[in-house]
Amino acid sequence: MIDAIILAAGRSQRMGKPKALLKFEDKTFLEQIISVLKLSDADRITVVLGAEAETIKKSIDLSGTNIVINKDYQKGQLSSLIAAIEDTPEQTKAMLICLVDSPFITKEVVNKIISKFKETNNPIIVPVFNKERGHPTLFSRSLFNELLGAPEEQGARYVLYSNEEKILELETSESGILIGIDTPADYKFHFGANP
Repeated sequence: MIDAIILAAGRSQRMGKPKALLKFEDKTFLEQIISVLKLSDADRITVVLGAEAETIKKSIDLSGTNIVINKDYQKGQLSSLIAAIEDTPEQTKAMLICLVDSPFITKEVVNKIISKFKETNNPIIVPVFNKERGHPTLFSRSLFNELLGAPEEQGARYVLYSNEEKILELETSESGILIGIDTPADYKFHFGANP
């Protein structure tokens, strides 16, 4: 089983409002990512909420997803990953980590990563565009304990750096894997409007 995890628990301080609720055409960022994952080969979708969890739950239809509340969200992204891992069923073979501020992921990229994992059982699979690594990243169950024990300030990056030889880079033709929307300026650049 492949569990697609959407990390949406952060405070979005630089954006000034929850990134999960930013508009992506006629959807929110979170709805857009969920809709992509529902069309993909992921077996389960888990949404990790924290800051503004109640507001997000009231604003978005999260049916068909598994919701995890990260009470330690102020500790950063790794705390959300830990909350997701602790909630993962035993039959989960890998987690596909999706960031709520990377709404340009596509079903094609998600399926390509999942297919490559099923084919190779490689512990880490990262999509690449023009030699640059992007999102989402897949971690197999064999690395869950390392993620649980990673230093708080480095999080999943620490596990990537520690396991460079286990990373399979998957070439894609999609530049969207590199786009993260962190600030109002980023949003305006990509969407032509203020958030």
